[in-house]
Amino acid sequence: MELLINNVSKTYPNGTQALKELSLHIKQGMFGLLGPNGAGKSTLMRTIASLQKPDTGSLHFNDIDILNDAMQLRFQLGYLPQSFGVYPRMSADRLLHYLARLKGIASRKDRQRMIDYCLEVTNLTDVRRKHVSSYSGGMRQRFGIAQLLLNQPKLIIVDEPTAGLDPAERQRFLNILREISSQSVVIFSTHIVDDIKDLCNDMAILNHGQLLLHSSPATALENLSTKIWTTVIDQQDLQLYQEQYEVLSSTFTADQQLRLHIHSEHPPEGTFKASEPTLEDVYFSVLKQPN
Repeated sequence: MELLINNVSKTYPNGTQALKELSLHIKQGMFGLLGPNGAGKSTLMRTIASLQKPDTGSLHFNDIDILNDAMQLRFQLGYLPQSFGVYPRMSADRLLHYLARLKGIASRKDRQRMIDYCLEVTNLTDVRRKHVSSYSGGMRQRFGIAQLLLNQPKLIIVDEPTAGLDPAERQRFLNILREISSQSVVIFSTHIVDDIKDLCNDMAILNHGQLLLHSSPATALENLSTKIWTTVIDQQDLQLYQEQYEVLSSTFTADQQLRLHIHSEHPPEGTFKASEPTLEDVYFSVLKQPN
């Protein structure tokens, strides 16, 4: 299974160029799409899901031409947007039956079998009779996964799914995605770097609609090896260091000083020590590259 995106561009009527000649080759497994807010991630997700057409370019999932055969894609698509609404006073069970019919599952027996499976996978069986509108944020996100699994999709798109979740709910949600990615292409869009760590076998970083990096997390970390340095400074010296070095991030220490991470090809002068790169270092160093 593979998704091919070739030279896709999209400009909205207000003049915002959301995607700029973007090309990607995404294979089976979990693919992480990183970028700050406004990077073009949601535009790309909606375009892949056939909810909008690009101005130029082409998209193919296996042998399906997405732009010219959107309905064929939707039979194989599971999509969880950044936010979604639910009908009030409808239980998870009733709403899933309704959504399964919309997805073309005509047999009630087949619908029930798939609903039972999806509720079990997402750990919602015990609350299947409760109104989805009464669910917590994490439970709603798991319901979102349940509905996208109804048609056993081969292409799964989840857009910023962990925003607002507490740590326990976030971990449950990521574990579900990890399990289902073994049989599908799963595109996981986020601006939270930790969501990608140990989860995705491939990743890309977008900003201002442009592809800045396409790599495995392991390769991206290897390419930064011996190039990340750290030191502790007083807060008032931050601007001076930012003028002299490529500062990637700064965090407070216990005594209210700042620990800096900088990117440098060569050992910097002063009190800097070599540091093992993190995926956050990769992310910030890529975003700081000149376009």
